[in-house]
Amino acid sequence: MSTYRFQRSPAELADTPWRPLDRALLRWALAHGGSPLVARLAAWASFADGEGDTALPLAGEQAGRHGAPALTPDELAAVRTDPLVSDGSVPAPFVLDAHGRFYLWRNHADEVAVARQLRARRAAGRSVAMDEATLDELFGGVRGAAVSRQRQAVAQVGGRRLFVLTGGPGTGKTTTVLRMLLRLQQLDSGKASTIQVGAPTGKAAQRLVQSLRQGKQALQASLPEAWLPLLERIPDSEALTLHRMLSYEPRRNRFARDAAHPIAADIVVVDEASMIDLALLRALLEAVRPDATLVLVGDADQLTSVAAGSVLMDVVAVMEAERAPDIVRLEHSFRAGQQLVPVNRAVRAGDAGAFREAVAHAGGHAHWTAVDEAARLRRELGQWTEELACLPIRPVLPAHRAEPEEAGSEHSKLALQALHALARRQLLCALREDGFGALALNDWIGQRLKQAWDVPEDRVWYPGRAVLVTRNDYATRLYNGDVGLCLADASGALRVWFETTDADGQPAARSFAPGTLPAHEGAFAITIHKSQGSEYDTVAVLLPPDPESRILSRQLLYTGLSRARRTALLWSSEAALEAALARPVRRAGGLSDRLTDGAPAEEPRQLSLL
Repeated sequence: MSTYRFQRSPAELADTPWRPLDRALLRWALAHGGSPLVARLAAWASFADGEGDTALPLAGEQAGRHGAPALTPDELAAVRTDPLVSDGSVPAPFVLDAHGRFYLWRNHADEVAVARQLRARRAAGRSVAMDEATLDELFGGVRGAAVSRQRQAVAQVGGRRLFVLTGGPGTGKTTTVLRMLLRLQQLDSGKASTIQVGAPTGKAAQRLVQSLRQGKQALQASLPEAWLPLLERIPDSEALTLHRMLSYEPRRNRFARDAAHPIAADIVVVDEASMIDLALLRALLEAVRPDATLVLVGDADQLTSVAAGSVLMDVVAVMEAERAPDIVRLEHSFRAGQQLVPVNRAVRAGDAGAFREAVAHAGGHAHWTAVDEAARLRRELGQWTEELACLPIRPVLPAHRAEPEEAGSEHSKLALQALHALARRQLLCALREDGFGALALNDWIGQRLKQAWDVPEDRVWYPGRAVLVTRNDYATRLYNGDVGLCLADASGALRVWFETTDADGQPAARSFAPGTLPAHEGAFAITIHKSQGSEYDTVAVLLPPDPESRILSRQLLYTGLSRARRTALLWSSEAALEAALARPVRRAGGLSDRLTDGAPAEEPRQLSLL
């Protein structure tokens, strides 16, 4: 029998939130000559990385994040002399920079590279004047305040190698992008500019395609004929995920597209840029040709990326502080539900008083209900589910034909109508797990709907069941975040229908047998993270009642409430609401400092260890 045993190192701390990965890194550092202090910092840096930080602050006002220690000057000096630590000028497993930020090498290298490339792109840009007459052609002669920022973006994008367009939902980002692309093509009149569009996730890419198609159709009626050939060149048949755009190779865990093998495009547009993490932005910047134009589009006030970094938030903050000409923030909302604009604005500002006032004057379009216990939650869910059960989401389709999804078929039309009806109401949860989480509430709503619809309790698939795809499946062209609806035909056969577009860019629906779907879960309640980029007529946002919950943040609340087109309901305890408004997401890292530092950064060298 083996006598080998795993033993905890004396450097490990029992009362830390470290994950097994973090503890493994601590042991690695000790085994490779690091001091116990550096080994513990390595574990904390790994944990911070999992929380979205790119660095662990050891000094200054941010020191002590996540429970990590703030070091004394003597301890900082000792860390700097450790054999596993450098100042970033030479490769080492860990970096301690001049601001007292402790990095894993890969995060430091990514941060330096991103800052260098962003500064280089901005410096390479030049201003190209645009006359008012040409702007009037693109905007149909409209010059009002509602489109002033849109006109500004179109006028200023010419000649840029980087341009950032930010703004909340309903502010016309897609139509502005279309006009920007027309302007960029006009400047390259000597050649047919190649355009590539994409987004971080498959669902976001799919929504981008639909928005571009709809926007192009709307513009066709108002544009002078001379612009129509350029409008036709704007791609609307396929938008790629960034991983596909960069040709990700899973087996090698690398991208085939890089500086030596760049993306074959003169203009690259990336939507939902708030979802981009630091490492992915570095890969994107390296793969876009230096002479190409990169346009980043997104809402900087939404939730940040799942992985480390808050790059769009950092970039927007720096550029707006500089009053830079290569960024425009759209603020006028073109949505029908104008009453929600003050609500979202108050959440963005973290102003609890303004939020309550905005809700009180929303004319019934916004409600806040104090939900601080399971019994009150069940009462609200009961009313919500009764209204959900009355939606026309269970039409009986005609008996199965050989090609039930033929464009314009009755099957497709009925399924599409049911999917649109389902999108009228959506419950969004801050949590995925526990009694206030999306999984448990989806099960609860599903059981109540079965009772209302006389469906046997043990039946898994039934007409009216909504599902959410949780993994990209390129074979079926179903993507993480796609919502499907199970429907029955006259013979009782079940198919799960998803919205798509036909060859003419018109909304359509296609179906799959339930057993052929990729990984999925219920969609009657989903997390706020999963809802990013989507819109619904009525949204109910549920926060956990505990104000100490780490999930609560201003960006989380803003993202959830701003999904509503017409009516936004907030279910939360007063303490949780106050905590969310008072807690903006501020991820630790040095990207902002590096973007404002004019000193050129050296190209970071590769280190294979971390």
